[in-house]
Amino acid sequence: MSGRSKVLVILAILAGAMTLGGIAVPLTSHPKFCASCHTVRPSYDSWVQSSHKEVTCVACHVRPGLKGWLHDKAWAGTKDLMITLFGTPTDPHNLEATVSSDMCLSCHRHVLKTSEVAPRDLPPPVKDVGLIMSHRSHMEAFTKRGQGEGCTTCHSRVVHEKPIKGYPIVIPRGHVSADAKPWHPGHPEGTVLWKKTFHDCFQCHDGKTEYEGKVLSRKCETCHLPDKINESLLFN
Repeated sequence: MSGRSKVLVILAILAGAMTLGGIAVPLTSHPKFCASCHTVRPSYDSWVQSSHKEVTCVACHVRPGLKGWLHDKAWAGTKDLMITLFGTPTDPHNLEATVSSDMCLSCHRHVLKTSEVAPRDLPPPVKDVGLIMSHRSHMEAFTKRGQGEGCTTCHSRVVHEKPIKGYPIVIPRGHVSADAKPWHPGHPEGTVLWKKTFHDCFQCHDGKTEYEGKVLSRKCETCHLPDKINESLLFN
């Protein structure tokens, strides 16, 4: 084969790869493609009913840039596909996905100013319990701790879970009056998702966890307006 022929073959291969990629990338980025895997299907079903139903899977689960795409989409996606086809997929109730806080903040950067919002402008049920805590200070603390914490430490199920006890939105199960009512999560006991539904602020504010040499405050006034404590909270 002449040198010119080799160049033509290489160019043809590259053109074919680019064409295939141009078709495959958009196809495999569509939520319905993700839902074709029975393990992910429950996550898809909850997503289409969530407040994020207009946001695609890759918008949250694939970080921007070449490095993010190669690791989160190409590598992780291919790995999951191989496990689905030839291995033993993880049970849907034990799925864990890492979502970078940068992805959340690309749309929700305003939450860093939540502590500056007037109480009257807070959404229910956050307004009902007078919860005005600083997202910015928490994000800064998570960064300093360097333990992989971030937005999903508190809001891991905001997209893939149902609101509980009549709450209009998905929020972490807390320690408000509504939580005194009997309630059981719709996941098998002991599974990852079952455990996460019971996460609340006390997973860190437990009277033991320290940050910068001090035990994290467990006082209600740390995060809640004083006039809302006796009215809505179980602990005071």
